Amino acid sequence: MTEDESRRGETLRQCPDTGRKQGLVGTYDIWLCRQSFREKARNIGFKKYD
Repeated sequence: MTEDESRRGETLRQCPDTGRKQGLVGTYDIWLCRQSFREKARNIGFKKYD
């Protein structure tokens, strides 16, 4: 199996805000990059604990 064949089933995900493909937070199908997640986490409903 070549590299191209192994990538056919792969979905390419990217952050809708910044277009980045690395550092994505995929938990709960959020798919935001780390930086965008940090900015929007409170509005989405996440809480920061000490």
